[in-house]
Amino acid sequence: MVCQECGKRPATLHFTKIVNGDKNEFHICENCAREKGEMIPGTSNGFSIHNLLSGLLDFEPLSSTTKPQAIRCDNCGLTYSQFSKLGRFGCGSCYQNFSEKLDPLFKRVHGNIVHVGKVPKRSGGIIQCRREIELLKKDMMTCIEGEEFEQAAQIRDQIREIEKKIASM
Repeated sequence: MVCQECGKRPATLHFTKIVNGDKNEFHICENCAREKGEMIPGTSNGFSIHNLLSGLLDFEPLSSTTKPQAIRCDNCGLTYSQFSKLGRFGCGSCYQNFSEKLDPLFKRVHGNIVHVGKVPKRSGGIIQCRREIELLKKDMMTCIEGEEFEQAAQIRDQIREIEKKIASM
């Protein structure tokens, strides 16, 4: 594949940029990438996981009232600002001390603050059914709190059907 910029040298770097849902692919040579200011892996301006973490750790939720510098680990004395620069904790207590800042970060990166893991498709049928039951129970409680008893009864019936399915597995 030839470089899309100069049309002369072979494209050695392949970038995919997604902006507002629009996907653009770029295939360029190393020289053109340097000229454009793109980061090239393995060079002095190369991409590092530290750069990624630093960018994510600078995320500040709008509702936050505590300054990052004000948060300090009670055990090792590491500040959140130092953590964001280092990209790693100073001790085991840092996680609890910085949890106020980490939960929004995890939600932003992973979409959730609780790790649920993957379920194998072949042998995970029962696990998948139990997770579905948990979600349905939460929905049912929401319906009950909102006094939507007919909807809650339908969800209860769905739960019973899934429980029968589990019993027959």
